Amino acid sequence: MSTTPRRIVLALAALTVLLGSGCAKQPGPPAPGGSPSASPTAPSPTPDGPEARAEALVRTLADEDLVGQVLMPYAYGSSATKVSPGSAAGNRDLAGVDTPAEMVAKYRLGGVILVGFSADDPTSGNQATTNVDNPTQVRELTTGLRAAAGRLPAGAAPFLIGTDQEYGVVTRITDGVTLLPSSLAAGAAGDPALTEAAWRAAGAELAAMGINLDFAPVADVLATRSTVIGSRSFGADPGRAAAQVAGAVRGLQAEGVAASVKHFPGHGLSAADSHKDLPVVGQSRAVLDRTAFPPFRAGIDAGTMAVMSAHLDVRAVDPGTPATFSRKLLTDVLRGQLGFEGVVITDGMNMAPAKRWSPGEAAVRALNAGNDLILMTPNVTQAYDGLLAALRSGSLPRARLVEAVTRVLTMKFKLADRPVPDLSTLGSAEHRRAAADLAAAGVTMLRGRCDAPVAGPVTVTASVGRDRTRAALAKALTAAGFEVVPSGGRIVHLVGYGDGAGDLRADAAVTVAMDTPYVLATAKSPTLLATYSSSQASMTALARVLAGKARPAGRSPVPVTGLPATACGT
Repeated sequence: MSTTPRRIVLALAALTVLLGSGCAKQPGPPAPGGSPSASPTAPSPTPDGPEARAEALVRTLADEDLVGQVLMPYAYGSSATKVSPGSAAGNRDLAGVDTPAEMVAKYRLGGVILVGFSADDPTSGNQATTNVDNPTQVRELTTGLRAAAGRLPAGAAPFLIGTDQEYGVVTRITDGVTLLPSSLAAGAAGDPALTEAAWRAAGAELAAMGINLDFAPVADVLATRSTVIGSRSFGADPGRAAAQVAGAVRGLQAEGVAASVKHFPGHGLSAADSHKDLPVVGQSRAVLDRTAFPPFRAGIDAGTMAVMSAHLDVRAVDPGTPATFSRKLLTDVLRGQLGFEGVVITDGMNMAPAKRWSPGEAAVRALNAGNDLILMTPNVTQAYDGLLAALRSGSLPRARLVEAVTRVLTMKFKLADRPVPDLSTLGSAEHRRAAADLAAAGVTMLRGRCDAPVAGPVTVTASVGRDRTRAALAKALTAAGFEVVPSGGRIVHLVGYGDGAGDLRADAAVTVAMDTPYVLATAKSPTLLATYSSSQASMTALARVLAGKARPAGRSPVPVTGLPATACGT
C-alpha cells in the first residue's frame, strides 16, 4: 500500500470539526495553540474513503471517546472476559477493572497491545505479564476484545490490536506460527524481495490471529554495538537497511496488518537501553540525516501506516528532551521534513524515561509533541483522566486531539473490510518456504571453506541455556546426512544473544553466531559461520551449509573486527 500526503487534508478536517454544530457530543472550539488551518484549496477526502469516514466519525464523538481513542494499554489475562484472580488484581491496579473487556469499555480505548516475553528478550523489562499463549487463544482473545470495542461510540472503526512480532529475540507469539529469521539475518541475505515475501507470510498469520498492527520492522541502523537493538536491526549500512525496511513494510501491509517502523529517530546510534535509562544520541544532525534517517524515509515511502517514537535524547535537535516528548523531532522533523502523514505511536510509556512524569502529564506531553497513540501507560486511569482534564483546561489543544484521533481512525478504516484469514493458514507450506528462503540466503561464512566445511561425525554443543536450539540443529544435521554423536565428533558450537568470549569453545571445529556476530572476532575455530537467528528455518539452513548442500551466500551486515563480511568471495 502507498500513502498520499494527508497533512493538509487532516488539518482541514480538524478545522471543519471545530467549526461544526454545537450539539452535546460535538467537540467545542479550539484552544489557543491548536493546529494551523489548511489552505482553502486543499483537496477533499475521497467520498467514503478512510479519511472521510474518520472525519465523519470524529464529529460524533464526545470528549471521553476522543481521549480513549489515543490510548493503547496492555492488559492482564489470556481472555477478554474471564481471567485468573491474579490477572484481575493486575487489571485493577492498572485500570480499576477486572478484565480486558471492561478496560476497553470503561476507557473507550482505541486499542490494546498484546504482551509477552522470552528468555533472550531485551524488552522483557517492560512486559509486566503475558497474554499470548498460542494462536487459538490469541484469536479468542482478540475476538473478545473486538466484541467489547464494537459496542463503543467509535465501534464502527476496527479496534486496534497490536504486538511486537519482530522475529528473532523479540517475538511475542512463538508457538504454532511460522518463525522468520531475525532482521539481521534478512540484512545478511540482502534481498528485499525475500524479505517482503517472508513478512507477507508473517502478516497473513498475524491477521489470522486477529492482530492488525505490528510494532515492526525495526528501522534502527546498527551504528553501535548494542544488546538492546542488536539483531533486531537489519544492519549497519543505512542504504541496505532502508531497502529491507521497505520490503518488510510492504509485506505486512499487503496482508492488512499495519506496520510501525521504529524507533524514531534511531535507537541504533546509542548502545544504552531506553527501558532503563535515557540514551544520549550525540551525533550531529548531518550524521542523523546520513545514517539514522534513510530507513525511516524508506518505510515512509513504502507507505508505513505508523512510526514509533523513541525515548532518546537527541542532542543535535532537542537536547535534554526525550524524542517521545519532542515537538521538534516528531512534528518538525518527522512530519515536516521527512513528510510522514500517518500515526505516530509512543514507545512504551512504562519505560524509565517516560516515568519521570506522572502517567497523566506524560500522556499530555506526548500528545502535544505530536504522538497520536499513547502506548503502555503504567496507569490507564491516570492517563485517561489527565488527558481529559488537559483537554478541558486547554493545556491539550482540542485541535491537536482531534487531529490525533482523525489519524488513528483513518488508519483503522484503512484496515477495515478485509476478510480474516483462517487459522489454518498458520505454518502453511508457503509460509514455511518463505521463511526458509530468507534464512538460507542469510547464512554467512566469515572464515573457512565455502564447500562442505565439516566432515565425519559431529557433536553439537551450545552455550548455557540453548539446549532446545542445540537439539534442533542436531536433528537438522541428521536429516542432512550427518552422523551426530553425543561426544567425540567434530564440534559444532552455538552461541547466541548476550554471549561473549567466555561462552566460546577453543576446541570447536565450527563456531556459529546465532545473534550479532561480534563474538566471532575472538573465536579460534577454523570455520566461523553466522545465522544471526536460532529459528528452525535458520538451523535447517545451517545444516545444509555444513553438509555442503548449500553455499553460504550471506554477507555480514555489521563489521566484525578482523574478519571479512564473507569468506566466500560474493
